[in-house]
Amino acid sequence: MSIVNKHSYNVGGLEVNVFSKADLLTTPFQEPVAVLIVLHGRTGSSGDFEETARTAFQWADEKKTAQPEQTQRDFIVVTFDQRNHGSRTVEKLGNLSWAKVPEEHNKTHAVDMYSIQTGTARDVSFVIDFLPAYVFPNDERTVAEWVVAGISLGGHSTWLTLKNEPRVRVGIPIIGCPDYLALIGFRAKSSGVPLAPPFMPASLRARIQADDPVANAFRSLEPGENPFLGKRILVLSGEADTLVPWIASKEFVEGLEVGDGKKKVMVMSGVGHEYTKTMMLELFQFFWEEALLARSKI
Repeated sequence: MSIVNKHSYNVGGLEVNVFSKADLLTTPFQEPVAVLIVLHGRTGSSGDFEETARTAFQWADEKKTAQPEQTQRDFIVVTFDQRNHGSRTVEKLGNLSWAKVPEEHNKTHAVDMYSIQTGTARDVSFVIDFLPAYVFPNDERTVAEWVVAGISLGGHSTWLTLKNEPRVRVGIPIIGCPDYLALIGFRAKSSGVPLAPPFMPASLRARIQADDPVANAFRSLEPGENPFLGKRILVLSGEADTLVPWIASKEFVEGLEVGDGKKKVMVMSGVGHEYTKTMMLELFQFFWEEALLARSKI
């Protein structure tokens, strides 16, 4: 079993955790690596996915042993706290939803959740901009593939990243939603909150309608119109999920065109709003197929 190291970098004031095999960061001038960025869920932290990060290396080693004829690219796994989470928490109430209990009722839930996931997608681009200079200061390696996977709130952020960041070719949204107004509409109804000011200001609605993945020409096959063309996407959702119901994502996901990319959709029977072991293994398999074996993309 590989020894996996964890090192934290101060990337322009953002603490970024990098998991790697023990010798990867010190072996110079080898082939490019893949980077898997894993984004946690609402009320969670980067620490929630340390097990996923470490297990990824064990899984890849087992895959290499089972299929020695396959040439597998080296990789690192990256985690960081989303805004207002973990070490970046400013106000805990801002991560809660609408509730009938006054001390747990977050009246700004709609804007809090959308601003956090939007900010996280921007943080992903920031990490892509600067992390290589911290991890490989002597140009020991370059990055061949940037891959983003996210759970729940992190899944929402993954969809936004796939839309906005051309350097991310592979994305794995898990129990996430690409249609925020559909999602928050279900939640408002179940919470007895009107989707109107002050819970949904016109300024927020306009921002969502301009920026959300569903607001783009996602059905188009015309280059320059559809930002998802060429992307390779694995969608993992729970059929029994009541917090982020599949019906909120269904129309977008089924209509999404990726051109010469790849779209794989798994809506798992009996699974609620949870990140299961099966989902983790599907994440690893897709990452392996699309980033670790895709050596022609170097």
